[in-house]
Amino acid sequence: MREFWHSLVEFFVSLKLTVVLLALSIILVFWATLAQVQLGVWGVQEHFFRTFFVLGKIPGTQIPVPLFPGGYFIGTLLLLNLLTAHISRFKLTWRKSGIQLTHAGLILLLVGELLSGLWQEEYQMRLDEGQTKNYSESYRDSELAIIDTTNPDYDDVVAVPDRLLARLVEVQNPKLPFRVVVRDYFPNASLQMRNQMPDAPATPATVGIGPSVVATPLPLTYKQDERNLAAAFVELIGPEGSLGTWLVSTQVTRPQSFDYAGRTFALSLRFARNYKPFSLQLLDFRHDVYAGTAIPKNFSSRIKLMTPDGREDREVLIYMNNPLRYAGLTFYQASYVGDHTTILQVVHNPSWMLPYVSCVMMMLGLLIQFGISLFRFSANRRAAA
Repeated sequence: MREFWHSLVEFFVSLKLTVVLLALSIILVFWATLAQVQLGVWGVQEHFFRTFFVLGKIPGTQIPVPLFPGGYFIGTLLLLNLLTAHISRFKLTWRKSGIQLTHAGLILLLVGELLSGLWQEEYQMRLDEGQTKNYSESYRDSELAIIDTTNPDYDDVVAVPDRLLARLVEVQNPKLPFRVVVRDYFPNASLQMRNQMPDAPATPATVGIGPSVVATPLPLTYKQDERNLAAAFVELIGPEGSLGTWLVSTQVTRPQSFDYAGRTFALSLRFARNYKPFSLQLLDFRHDVYAGTAIPKNFSSRIKLMTPDGREDREVLIYMNNPLRYAGLTFYQASYVGDHTTILQVVHNPSWMLPYVSCVMMMLGLLIQFGISLFRFSANRRAAA
């Protein structure tokens, strides 16, 4: 057992392991850079870096096979390599303080990237001039919303995330007088009118817009300028039997309403929402271009930040490289539609400071180590003279 433990330690402290991992990292980054043309930034992150293995498929099948170590695999081994090397080889001395601080910064950088991959959340908030919102929407994830609109003062919402829809689950919620059964789910699909596709197969939908629309599954897309538009067939079953099967899709922006048990409900598949304890109102959006061209020069959003208790009621200008940071969220000026609609990127990343701290630590460590070496060199020169 002792020999095995000694061999394991020698493996993780080996400089050869460090060189191999760095070489694998270079290959992974190069491969991911080439793949970014087809997959986009988000697809590359999910396919190459935020995974233990880069997966491929056996030709002619859908069976996944590992092709190359992924970012999590290489990063974990690098982290273990650094930690074991520090514990077993380095001693806490003044002469090596710069190296130790530099390595500690590198370790913190690896940990920060891991935490960002696990904790970071990104949403979008689209606002028209004069519009007020207290929620942002996911760009990729969707949810099935069953909304009780009976009370004129508020809506009572039950939301089912798409990860449950993909499992074709059956949902029974105490707020609903019926069961929700997912009959089919497409992560990406196109909708067409049935009268334009006379040879289309029969649809399981029996009510709403479903009988007159054809949903065709599409491959998932990871490109930056494309979006997956999910669709699902959902059956509602009450104590007396089925209430019908609806076709819902993120392409259908207007909820489908129906009455049951003396209450009014609305059913829709929408992009997942993240509600906040404050509201943003777009007061003015500006899109400036260079004179005589259509090249964007600057675009900015003047918003009003408001809280229900009245503690916050102020105007903020958001523009490129000047985001709004509030309540652990960062609002970036991301895009726009026309001349009166802004799109803000909303990022929640509790570990956003770690990369900055780690870079400062590595810079100070290198300066300290070079300073110590320079001082020793100068002292030796004076002694020799």
